[in-house]
Amino acid sequence: MIERRKAEPAPPGFFAPAAQRGAVRGWLLVAVVLAVLAWWLWPARGPSERAGGVPAEPRAVVARGNLAEDEQNNIAVFKAASVATVHITTLELARNFLSLDVLQVPKGTGTGFIWDERGHVVTNFHVIQGGSAARVTLSDQTTWKAALVGAFPDRDLAVLRIDAPREKLRPIAVGTSKDLQVGQKVYAIGNPFGLDQTLTTGVISALDREIESVTQRAIRGVIQTDAAINPGNSGGPLLDSAGRLIGVNTAIFSPSGAYAGIGFAIPVDEVNRVVPRLIRDGKLVRPALGIQAAPPQLHESLGLPKGVAVLGVVPKGAAEAAGVTAFQRGAAGEIIAGDIITAVGGKQVASLDELLEALEQHQPGDTVTLSLLRAGKPVKLSVRLGLADRLQ
Repeated sequence: MIERRKAEPAPPGFFAPAAQRGAVRGWLLVAVVLAVLAWWLWPARGPSERAGGVPAEPRAVVARGNLAEDEQNNIAVFKAASVATVHITTLELARNFLSLDVLQVPKGTGTGFIWDERGHVVTNFHVIQGGSAARVTLSDQTTWKAALVGAFPDRDLAVLRIDAPREKLRPIAVGTSKDLQVGQKVYAIGNPFGLDQTLTTGVISALDREIESVTQRAIRGVIQTDAAINPGNSGGPLLDSAGRLIGVNTAIFSPSGAYAGIGFAIPVDEVNRVVPRLIRDGKLVRPALGIQAAPPQLHESLGLPKGVAVLGVVPKGAAEAAGVTAFQRGAAGEIIAGDIITAVGGKQVASLDELLEALEQHQPGDTVTLSLLRAGKPVKLSVRLGLADRLQ
């Protein structure tokens, strides 16, 4: 038996009944109208289309006028000092894990500046500390091997030398730090985080600060600035508004290790005293006074006045020749008071660290006046400083 099924309605289309085809055409017309409106109002259309086909022109550039005077000075200072500022990359020896060959690999980066036309470059000692070699990149991006000329870790200073042609060497202009004032404008140029030739500005925030060197010796007379100093700025120049070197950026005070508004620079007068001696001798040779100094604990336990108590004198040394008397013990074990040094060459000293700093101002063979307290009374002696440092 053949089953008859009810015919299903045909889908709307060209073969649909006339009524259904009319409905479809109506919906299609609505869809087309909506599409045209959407295209007309759509925000992604071109500017000329939204404006009715009128082409849009770029806005006219407003004339700026002259740069402000301080802006012009900033630019001039940077142009003059940036050519004297260099990028220093230190290298260290490392063994290749696969071949076991010893290679030089980058250890760290820092900043320096050209000191003279003989190729001497000044930087911080801690920039090159622990490195086996160094490379110096000039402002024209040429790179040169650097040799260590001398270093004075107590002042965190070091001198390198490169064999670059003289025409590439543009020494920095040197100023003075003895007449600086809080509030003066300053500029720092360096390579923070490896970013080459970066300029930051600020003011002198304070003077005569004290920081600790890598040898735990105090560096006094330090300049404090709020010019941004970050890792990589170390060894770079701190400049005054005339573009002269007034300090060497050396440290920041920051719990995070990044800039926190407090940076420090070694004053240029100290740099100008130390660097020539490093170039000449390879190190700073401190003249010998020929004494053994008492530790701070002895001063406290005996209630001694400020100064450096002399516990011993070197036989045939400068102090013995001048008649300096040392503290001694008597036959019964009592302490027999000796001399307490209170000044060297007119510079007051209250500790061994200050005594060393005062001696560094002189050369071996110089004759200086030594101020003492002997049995509570002031005494002055003339001392001819020795050729080697025998201070302990």
